[in-house]
Order: sequence, then structure tokens, then C-alpha cells
Amino acid sequence: MVKQNTLSKEITLEGIGLHTGKQVKMVLKPAPVGNGFTFVRTDLEGTPVVEADANYVSSTERGTVLEKKGVKIQTCEHILAALVGMDLDNVIIELNSSEPPIMDGSSKFFVKAIAEAGIQPQDAECYEYVVKQVITYVNEETGSEITLIPAEEYQVTTMVDFGTKILGTQNAYLNKLSDFKTEIADARTFSFLHELEALLDHGLIKGGDLNNAIVYVDKEISDSTMQKLKKVFNKDNISVKPNGVLDNLTLHYPNEAARHKLLDVIGDLALVGTRIRGKVIATKPGHFTNTQFAKKLSKIIKNERRNNVPEIDINQPPLLNTTDIMKLLPHRSPFLLVDKIFELSDKHVVGLKNVTMDEPFFVGHFPGAPVMPGVLQIEAMAQTGGVLILSTVPDPENYLTYFMKIDNAKFKVQVVPGDTLIFKLELLTPIRRGICHMQAYAYVNGKLATEAELMAQIVKVK
Repeated sequence: MVKQNTLSKEITLEGIGLHTGKQVKMVLKPAPVGNGFTFVRTDLEGTPVVEADANYVSSTERGTVLEKKGVKIQTCEHILAALVGMDLDNVIIELNSSEPPIMDGSSKFFVKAIAEAGIQPQDAECYEYVVKQVITYVNEETGSEITLIPAEEYQVTTMVDFGTKILGTQNAYLNKLSDFKTEIADARTFSFLHELEALLDHGLIKGGDLNNAIVYVDKEISDSTMQKLKKVFNKDNISVKPNGVLDNLTLHYPNEAARHKLLDVIGDLALVGTRIRGKVIATKPGHFTNTQFAKKLSKIIKNERRNNVPEIDINQPPLLNTTDIMKLLPHRSPFLLVDKIFELSDKHVVGLKNVTMDEPFFVGHFPGAPVMPGVLQIEAMAQTGGVLILSTVPDPENYLTYFMKIDNAKFKVQVVPGDTLIFKLELLTPIRRGICHMQAYAYVNGKLATEAELMAQIVKVK
């Protein structure tokens, strides 16, 4: 079992926001299990929270912007990439401005601070989305494409083509997440000179300088442009190196641009909200394509978790057949509503019922249009849970199982003769004093039919 992780202690970093140009203080705090990554605006009344959720993306013009109820978080991708790259699951990110500090335009300083603070495992299992089929998003307008394929661990490949002589086709690879710290984290953001001029003319990147962004010179610099750059960056002299990089920045890697694009992909896909076991192949990625893919994947994961049908081969011999079940449960025909048990552990159980036309309740329950009563679906799930709870005692024949509570029962699909119901029940809390608190699901034809939260107790027969 992979456990969720948070920080061992608080981390404080300060710097300038790339686009706002404002001094900003960012505090990373340990967060409880299941929190995920959440931004907190401490400079606003009520300290509003914005979750790192793809559905809150409001703009991708020059970075990924989240917005919830009018509260914005700008350029969130670099800090999110650092959190994912350092194997964290739950972190609170407090900001006294709308965007994290840009630092040197990479995730290096965030990663360094996290490594120094340490990581704290938490007492909860980490959900990981295991990719089982190819998932693709294509941006027809730009030719950008992201594909996710099955793999043994989270991997990312970026292939970029900038269509310029100074910076043509580049590729970057991350074969295992543990390499993020040394191979990707220090790849800095970049811009082309023509883009830089447009940004400056529109009053953007107020916090930009030649220390936190690589500038590739893709055009001849006029004297007026040179004077403008000197003024903006407060430098007496600006030069272009043979490799086409403005001023005196030394590239960390020949393919630093592609590596930074990979960093952005990881940061943007953090908005999916869960770990991913699969390989991402991103062709000409950008924030818009990244976040559109994140929204698509988030929706797929949500639907699959809701319709998480247990993978069992109903043609194989079960773990327990009807005779075995009757040795555990006191129920008998016509009120025994579970036929087979396929999985049984100390925390979960998976069972099955074949719904036939011969069921006695169909005689009076809509004879012309028979439907299995919802209360009996609940009872069938409870009996399956009874197998779980009675398997924990050495003499189940001496116990009876009684309902204590049913919460959040929902019926989504009609169950009719000929259907096969598959039940899955998982413990919400450990069994104590014979009390079993379970989340129950019933599936039919590959869809979630019924769900409920059940509590039952076994009582010894005197």
C-alpha cells in the first residue's frame, strides 16, 4: 500500500510574482489526509481557498490561472510541479498575493526547500489512477496533442517544435518521478524576443528579468528595442550569445526549453487531483492543451471511480458458493440474496447475485414490468457485508447480523430479471465490538446501480 504524503513542517519562501511584479510570501504547510493541494489567499478577507482543480482553470494565456468565486491564483504550475515531483499528496499553499514567487523561473528552489523540510507519510492509502486504455486530447488549431498510455509508473515525454532556427525541435523525458529533482526541476521558463516585446508593451511580466526567464532571440534586435530592454532590465549592456540566448544566461541543458515544457505538463496535470500510473506523451504542449487534457482525464477518473466495477471472472469457481455462504449466514431461501463470493479480505468483500424471473418478489412487484425492489438490493448488499463481518469470528453459526443504520442510499439503474448484480463492500472503519461500518456498491451491466453506507452489528445467539 502506497501511503499519502505531506510535509514534515512549514516552509516559507519569498520573491517576486512574474506577472504582477509584487513581492509575495508563500508558506507551504502540512495538510490532512485527502486535502490534496489547496491555495489559500491570506491577503483577502476570509482567507478564501482555491483547490488545485482543473475545473477552476480560467486562463492559460501566459501560465495557468485558477479562479474560484472571483479569487485568482496565477502561474500555479511551477509550485504544483514541485509538489508532484517530490511525491507529495496533501499541501496547503498560503499566498499573500495572487501568484507564487517566480524565483528563477523553474521549480528548483521549491524542490530544495521541500527536500530540506522533509516528507511525512500519512496513515491513509493513496489513490492512484492506473491507466488501462489510451486517452488522447488533440488541439486541432495548434496541432498540440497529449496521449496517456498504460505504463508501470508515472512517466512523461515532451516533444516540442518551435519552428524557428534558433530553437527547433527538442525532446525531453522523465522515466521515473524520482528523477524530477535532478533532471527537470531546474529547467527555467523561456520566451522568444518577439513575445517578450508584446508582453512588455501590454504591461505584463512586471516581475520578469534576465535572471528568471531565458529569452531566445528569434529576430534582429533594433536599437530602439535594445534601449527598451536595457531600461526594463536595468542593465547598461545587453548582448546576444552565439546560442541565441539574450544576455549572459548559461543554459542548464541544450534542451532546457523542452524540459521546462515537461515541468509545465507535470504542474498542469497536478490539477487532475490524483496520482497517475501511466505514460504521458505530449506533442507541442502548452497550458491550454495541458489543462484541457487535465479536465478530460479528471472527468474520466471521476466516472470510473463512481462506476468502479470489480474485475471478476464470473465463470471461474467462486471463493465461496451458496453452500459455503449458508455456513456463515443464517439466511435461507427465499431470503438468501447472495449466490457467490469472489473476494474476501479483512477489509472488503465482493459477491454476486443472479436475478432470475423465479424470484418470489416478482410475483407481486410489478408483474407486468418486474423490477427488483430497492430495499432488497440493500438487503443483498447487507448480506454480502454479513459474510465479511461473520468471517471474523470462529463460530459464525452462533451469530445473527442486525442492521443499525443506512445512509446515503441511491438507486441509479433498474435491476430486472436476467441481470447479474455484483456487490462490493469496503470497511469505512475497522470492525469493533462486532460493529461493521461499510460503503456498499451494487453494479449491473458495467454500471453502478445502487450505493449506500451501511452499519450492522453481529450478536451472539444465547
